[in-house]
Amino acid sequence: MGKGAPVIEILNRLVDEVEAHLNDDLDLDALARELGTTGYHARRMFASLAGMPVSEYVRRRRMTVAAGDVIGGEDLLATAVRYGYGSTEAFGRAFRAVHGVSHGDVRRDGGPLRSQPQLRFRLTVEGTTPMDTRILPRPAFRLVGHAARVPLQYEGVNSAIQEHIASLPAAEHERLKLLNSTEPAGLLQVSADVDPDDPEGSELTYLHGVAVEAGTAVPDDLDVIDVEAGEWAVFRTSGEHPAALQAAWAATATEWFPSNPWRLRPGPALVAVLERAPDFRTATCDLWLPVEHA
Repeated sequence: MGKGAPVIEILNRLVDEVEAHLNDDLDLDALARELGTTGYHARRMFASLAGMPVSEYVRRRRMTVAAGDVIGGEDLLATAVRYGYGSTEAFGRAFRAVHGVSHGDVRRDGGPLRSQPQLRFRLTVEGTTPMDTRILPRPAFRLVGHAARVPLQYEGVNSAIQEHIASLPAAEHERLKLLNSTEPAGLLQVSADVDPDDPEGSELTYLHGVAVEAGTAVPDDLDVIDVEAGEWAVFRTSGEHPAALQAAWAATATEWFPSNPWRLRPGPALVAVLERAPDFRTATCDLWLPVEHA
C-alpha cells in the first residue's frame, strides 16, 4: 500500500496497527504519511465513520484485551504498565469507564464486561445522497462575531448553540451582516477548535458571525478567527433543519471523501444559511469544509 491509498484501506490499516500496538503507542501521523495522507484527515474520517475518536477506540480495545489478564489473575500493576498506565489507579479508572465495573469486581465475578470488537471498515456507495459540491480556492480571510464554548454534538439541535444565538439582539444580527465583506456571504455558523480525538460532549468554539477580508479592523467587542488561504469543499444542502445538514455532513465521510481525491485539512467548518423557513424547520445551507488535494 503506497501513496494515495483509498480512505477505507487507510482506516483498516490503522485498525490493524492499533491491534499490533495495544501495548505501546502508535505513531498515527507517521502511519498516515506512509499511506499518503495526514493524521488529521485519518482521525477525522475515523471519528465520522466509527462514531468515536481513535483515542477512544484504542482505550476500549486495550481494556477489552486487558480484561482477560484481570480475570486470569495477573498482577494488576504489571497489567496496568503493559497497557500504558503508570498506576493501578489510572488503569482502574480506564477499566471502569469502559466496562462499567471495577477490575476487582471482574476478577471476583468474571464480569460483566463490555467488549469492543475489532473494527473493520467497508465502503458501500449507495448514491442515494446527492452531493451538490464545489471546490473553491479562497485567500486568507477573517471570521468575526460572537463566540462561545459549546459541547460537541453530532445529531439533533444543539441547545447550547441555540441559546447563544438567542442571546444576541436582532440589531446585532443586522450589524454583523453589514460587516460581511467577502465569501462566504451572510451570517455564518462556525465550528472551530475541534480536535479529531475529542469525543462527543467535549467543548468546541462556536462563532456566530460573518467573513471579512484578511487584515480588516474589527470592533473591540467582537471575537476573531483568522483563516488561512486554501481550498474549500462547499456542499449545498436543503430540507429539514438541522437533519438535512447533519446528514450531508455524515455523507461527506461515508460517500464523498472516499470517492474523491481530497482530504480534510485543519481549519474551521462553516455553515452559511442561504434560505430558511420562518420557524427554521427547513433551510437551504452551504457547508464549507477546508480541504487539500490528496
